[in-house]
Amino acid sequence: MSNLISERLEKFLEENKQFHYDMTCELGKIASPSNHEEKRARWIKKYFDSYGGTQSYIDSHLNVVLPINCDGCDEITVVMAHTDVVFPDTEELPMKIDGDKICCPGIGDDTANLTTLLLIAKYILTNNLKPEKGLLIVANSGEEGLGNLKGSMGIMNDFKGRIKEFISFDGYFGDVCNDAVGSHRYRVTVKTEGGHSYGNFGNRNAIAILSSMINTLYTMKVPPMGKTTYNVGTITGGTSVNTIAQDASMLYEYRSDKLESLRIMEKFFESVVESYRNMGIEVNVEILGKRPCKGAVDEDKLNDLTNRIKDICEEITGMTYGTGAASTDANSALSKGVPGVVTGVVKGAGAHTREEWIDGTSLPTGAKVAGRIIGKYFKEF
Repeated sequence: MSNLISERLEKFLEENKQFHYDMTCELGKIASPSNHEEKRARWIKKYFDSYGGTQSYIDSHLNVVLPINCDGCDEITVVMAHTDVVFPDTEELPMKIDGDKICCPGIGDDTANLTTLLLIAKYILTNNLKPEKGLLIVANSGEEGLGNLKGSMGIMNDFKGRIKEFISFDGYFGDVCNDAVGSHRYRVTVKTEGGHSYGNFGNRNAIAILSSMINTLYTMKVPPMGKTTYNVGTITGGTSVNTIAQDASMLYEYRSDKLESLRIMEKFFESVVESYRNMGIEVNVEILGKRPCKGAVDEDKLNDLTNRIKDICEEITGMTYGTGAASTDANSALSKGVPGVVTGVVKGAGAHTREEWIDGTSLPTGAKVAGRIIGKYFKEF
């Protein structure tokens, strides 16, 4: 990128500094729980349209997609940031300005990263810039929790075979994620005949059986490949102190950054469930979500992408960046053999808490990072 182009971008960012801040506050208040991102999707579609991006559309996954130079192109780069937040609120999210801090649930994960991407989209549209190959700017749905990466997986499937690189803005300054932690999540329900605690004493108790199953699951020694974890997050069941529980449920998950380890965990889980069924116990298993691990990716291409992003981030922020694995939208690309990375373009803390905050003064720096990253795909930027 030449100094002249860099100056043009930085001039735009300076002129739009307050606009960027105000947009972050406005969008940050819009409730957007996973699988119910409609309000933000409509807001973003209207935003794209207002700057000439009328080719944008809301797809069946609730992604807002802005394709640029993609018609007939088989080499497409995806740059995305997710619209959903981890909180279930359906009314306006509470926001507080505390000095330089913007405090709001979901403000860093992922609202500020999203508005930074939207700002760069405005720059591209208002300057009528064309990438050398295809570019998809996506405000994607379903990254959090039981969203199960539906938005990013939808993009990978809809543009199957055409996407060559994948970048997501998510999280805070300081890291580039270039590996995928896969996970399997289940709701397991045990059902028995139950009965009165005195009159039917001796009947099978679903809570007791579920507790036994949990104890069995916790005998598992995790595979040595990569990092693997498992957890029972919630248990529910029964109706009263004098009732033998007829049903009891748990939410159970396991995670790993190695596909082989995920398969071992899956085999063990299935064997435990089957052993209780063989005892004549009704056990129902509902798959809540499966997030994939990294597949057969060209490691040289992944390293090239990682180093390019890392160099830009370190140059502009002055920070030293680490790399690692996480459960992110990049799972969708990496699982299909496409080089993919995730990095944050804002300073903040408290993700997944109601005390989450970002440093509003870091937004211009993040915009420079995002602009330089995306600008690499243009001959003139």
